[in-house]
Order: sequence, then structure tokens, then C-alpha cells
Amino acid sequence: MFNFDEANFLKVTRGAVQLRSQIEDVVDSVTAKGYKNLFLLGSGGSIAIMYPFEYMLKTNSTIPVFAEIAAEFVLYDHKHFGPDSLVILSSLSGTTKETVQAAKYCKEKGATTIGLVGELGTPLAELSDYCLVNYSENDTASDSIYLQLYMLIFKLMEANGDFPQYKQFADELEKMPHVLLDVKQQTESQAEQFAKLYKDETYHMLVGSGSVWGETYSYAMCVLEEMQWIRTKSIHAAEFFHGTLELVERDTSVILMTGEDESRPLMDRVERFVSNYTDKLSIFDTKKYELKGISEQFRKFLSPMIIASLFERVSTYLEKERNHPLSTRRYYRKVEY
Repeated sequence: MFNFDEANFLKVTRGAVQLRSQIEDVVDSVTAKGYKNLFLLGSGGSIAIMYPFEYMLKTNSTIPVFAEIAAEFVLYDHKHFGPDSLVILSSLSGTTKETVQAAKYCKEKGATTIGLVGELGTPLAELSDYCLVNYSENDTASDSIYLQLYMLIFKLMEANGDFPQYKQFADELEKMPHVLLDVKQQTESQAEQFAKLYKDETYHMLVGSGSVWGETYSYAMCVLEEMQWIRTKSIHAAEFFHGTLELVERDTSVILMTGEDESRPLMDRVERFVSNYTDKLSIFDTKKYELKGISEQFRKFLSPMIIASLFERVSTYLEKERNHPLSTRRYYRKVEY
């Protein structure tokens, strides 16, 4: 694959699944202590990666859950938050200032915190009551964090009596490094073709739903806008017909990020509509991937991770075709704001 370090990818993703016993010990500990609700906090891509798990908890568990943007969370008095709340925070660098501030706020309020970071000794790692560490770079970060969150969230559900299939699910997650590698390899041709066709496109509509909505939001903002300086709009499929449809024309680029959960009919509806009104429709559908060794009953849960992993290949080719490095910034962590 173009500009892809397979050995490093497998090292990082295997490192994530090897945290399983530590994650299960953390869950045993927080469950024994007790908690009344769960807060998922982050900033930018790290809150976007929490949204799928908020969706999965709401649709599969009785654990009260709130996914909150860190910078806003610390400014208002959330009436469900307190010392008996359990909080999960994520920051690859461990230094994202809004997330670090949220961790300090949670500590002051007496809540129990679990931090996911890429390096020990960082502010978030030091502030967290429990810390999960797996080193990764930006191109492997989402794969690593997803794998950890799947084990963490679904183990919490099992402990709550909501997901008795946890052991089988976790066993199958251990196969995901090679499953994700297959996904990337299968996406290579489509990713290259997309980048060549749309390298000069100035505006994209990205549509997603259900557990994939977070990735839709994230890819539009954190990749196409931040890393490629392309104007985008992320649209939830359930809301597409309440405004955005009026902007679809023959030369409008529409990208569908389609998963396999209960919300798939919403995506089918958007696809039927836009197929009639634009000549620039791109569909990335997790259903077309085999996912060897993964049971049918678990596929719907894995859709956001599959989408995130395959779009890494799209990003790599956009970087090449547009001659715009993914690391280039004008303002982000460059100036005061």
C-alpha cells in the first residue's frame, strides 16, 4: 500500500488489544466501587470517537451515558455529573488543553476518571485515576483508541448485565489488526480513484448516521477542513431532508459513510435521493467488506472503526494528489487562540 507502514500498524493495533486484561481489571475496579452514570469527554476527533459509543450504549445498555465536548462541559453545571460519575477521556498527545482542563475539573468534583493516551507522563495521564497507554502516531491513533474503547465500553456493559457476549466479542477483537489491514488493502483502489477524481473539489457534503455519525463529523472537520483546507458540511442522514437537500446540484460532491446498524435505512433514503440529483456521489459502505473471523452479530458495532480505518487510505491519497501534507497547519497549535 502507498505510504503505509504495515509493520508499525500491526504493532500499534496489537498493542491496543494486548491491553485487554488491564482494561478488564479497570472495569472490575470501577464496578466494585460503583458509579451512577458514564461521561465520555473529548475535543475534536477525540469527542467524535466517543459518539459511536454513546450511540451503542443508548441502544444496548441501561447505563446512563453523556458524550460531552470538553471545553463546553467545564463551563456549565451538568446536573447529572458528580462524585459518583465515571468519566472516560481521550487525548493521543495527553496534552489537549481543553481535555486536560476537563480532567482537572472532574478531579475537583471527585469523579472517577479513565484516561486514554499515547504516552505516560503527560498531563492527562497524570490526572487520570486509571490510565491506558498505547503509543501511536496520528495515522494509527483512531484504530488504537477504537480497539481500547470497544473493550472498555463493552466490558462495562457486561458488568452491568447488558452484554453477556463480551468474551466472544473481545476474543474476536483480537483479530481486528489483520481485519483492518484487509480493509485498508481492499480500499486502496477506491481511495486512489476518489483522490484523483476529486483532488480539485472545493466543497463536499458528508453524510452519516447512527454509530458512524461521529466519524462523519470527524472526517469533515479534522481531516478535510483541518488537514486539507477543504470546505465541507457534515450532515446526519436523519436531518438531510430538513434543509441540506436544497443545496444538491449536478456538480455537488456527496460522500456517504454507510454502516450496518439500525440507522442504515436513513442512509438508503439519502442514497436514493442524491442518486437522482448529483453526478458526484461517492459511497463508502462497510457492508462490502468481509471482516474475516468476525461474527455477523458484531458487525454493526464495528462500522465506525471500519469507516475510520478505510478513510485513512483516502486521506493518504488526498495528501498525494493535492500535494498538501496532512501535517500542514496555518493556525492549529501554531498561534494563540
